Amino acid sequence: MLPDPNLAYESLIQFLYRAPIGLAQTALDGTVDMLNPMASSLLMPVARDAALDNMFAVLAQLAPGLRATVEAYAEPSGVVVDAMRLPLPGKQRTPNAPQVLSLSLMKIDPERLMFVVADATLEVRREQEMLSRRLRSAARTDALTRMPNREAVREQIEHLLARTAATLEAGGSFAVLLLNCDRFRQINDSLGQAVGDRLLVQIGERIRGTLRPPSDRLDPLGQGGQLAARIGGDEFVVVLDGMRAREDAERVAGRLLDAVARPYLIDGHDIVCGASLGLAWGAGTAATPDEVLRDAGIAMVEAKRAGGARQRAFEPAMRERAAQRAGIEHELRQALLEEQLFVVYQPVVGLLPDGGTDYAAAVEALVRWRHPQRGIVPPVEFIQVAEECGLIGALGDFVLERACRDFMDWQRLLGEHAPRLVAVNLSRAQLGQPGWIGAVQRILDATGMPPARLQLEVTESLAAQDQDIQQRLHELKALGLKLALDDFGTGYSSLSSLHLLPVDTVKIDRSFVSQADTSHHHQVLIEATVKVAQSLGMQTVAEGIETQSQADVVRAQACTKAQGYFYSRPLSSADLLAWLGERRPLAA
Repeated sequence: MLPDPNLAYESLIQFLYRAPIGLAQTALDGTVDMLNPMASSLLMPVARDAALDNMFAVLAQLAPGLRATVEAYAEPSGVVVDAMRLPLPGKQRTPNAPQVLSLSLMKIDPERLMFVVADATLEVRREQEMLSRRLRSAARTDALTRMPNREAVREQIEHLLARTAATLEAGGSFAVLLLNCDRFRQINDSLGQAVGDRLLVQIGERIRGTLRPPSDRLDPLGQGGQLAARIGGDEFVVVLDGMRAREDAERVAGRLLDAVARPYLIDGHDIVCGASLGLAWGAGTAATPDEVLRDAGIAMVEAKRAGGARQRAFEPAMRERAAQRAGIEHELRQALLEEQLFVVYQPVVGLLPDGGTDYAAAVEALVRWRHPQRGIVPPVEFIQVAEECGLIGALGDFVLERACRDFMDWQRLLGEHAPRLVAVNLSRAQLGQPGWIGAVQRILDATGMPPARLQLEVTESLAAQDQDIQQRLHELKALGLKLALDDFGTGYSSLSSLHLLPVDTVKIDRSFVSQADTSHHHQVLIEATVKVAQSLGMQTVAEGIETQSQADVVRAQACTKAQGYFYSRPLSSADLLAWLGERRPLAA
């Protein structure tokens, strides 16, 4: 038996009128043929003069281009508009009334259209809330590593600081670990930013992988547990919550340092990049997240000052030392501007085979600071500060130019009795400065300094561990300068690799020389260094000679030159001239 068409049509009409969405069937010109109650309810607030006889007229204010869109749709049927959002004008809103409508429009056949209207207010609100959460998350996420950023760390620490003392006692305290890479700048400069970025990503992965799951895992909402973050540059932070004792945090710090120090393989490069770590335990005397991070940063700097690749826990005395360093930095900047710095020269004597002494062999230029209130400031108090704050390059360039000018003055005053060589120490900052080789050439040209009379000295650890630095040393050699390896025996190179370094002179560290007259072991080390250097055509300088017996030992070991308080303390330019004058009759 066939179904009754009248009943089927009546059922369809009943469905249309009871549907929870607005439905309107119209002709192509928008004239309404059918409008269910929900459509009437939704559209009445926007209909002009309460007329709902033409859908294009009803929606003219909300979708003025709708008629043209329909006219341009050439297909006999299909979807013309899908889920168009139509915000309702504010003046037409009533409490709990729809604020946004969703409109879909279908072409049923060449003659008819079907409008579908729904209240999209809650859906839009949920989308806005989701977007807001995503934006908040993006604002708290580091774009490179996808780790939380400084803002997320501040929120986490603020949450921990807000807890009561009783809660802290019951649940344990917290610790903030601030980790900074020791050689990232050199790696980034020598291998490029792309490699540097990939290195940072891998460091972040190792930090997260080192924390024990699940409690050590990242809590992206900052509600507890542990948080691993990158707060900028090559600095990472781990916030540890629920720590029973500081030793527990120190063990985690040790695991982090070990993980970060393992070699990395990036684009065929084997990269070693250790880190220094500062630990701030609990709130301490810090009252804000920024103060906690400051204390952890101060401890990290102390770890770097101690040689790097280690951890230090914050102590209040460190804050005072940091303040003192900041004061020295400010005063040192003024000293460079106001010419408070000056250069002194320590004689380097030649040890002649016949037992004589060549007092005019060379001098080493050393910087000093005449402070207007404190008097002479020892180099130990400001050299490291200059390195940390980026002033060592400017300071080193000042010494280099002053030494060249003084050297040329001595030649005019003393002639053949003047020092034949002046040595100047180099810093990593100078060697890493773009265009610095050209700056050296300009100083030579401006002062008239013969390149062969200038010896630039680089520490053994700096020369041996960085290929980029070695390239710069070769460029300096190409200018005709002499190069010396300072503090030999304390760094990373060895006698077997000495031939790889482009140096003319090896300066044997004072730690060997000071025991040369009492320790056979140190005598053998000096002898081996001298013989290897001689086989490579290099000269040797024994540093730190303080007694006659030490001088006798290094002379017996055939060292080429010697330097130390036994011969002379560092002298001003005028005092050096007088010192040379007094010893001229004794010079060979």
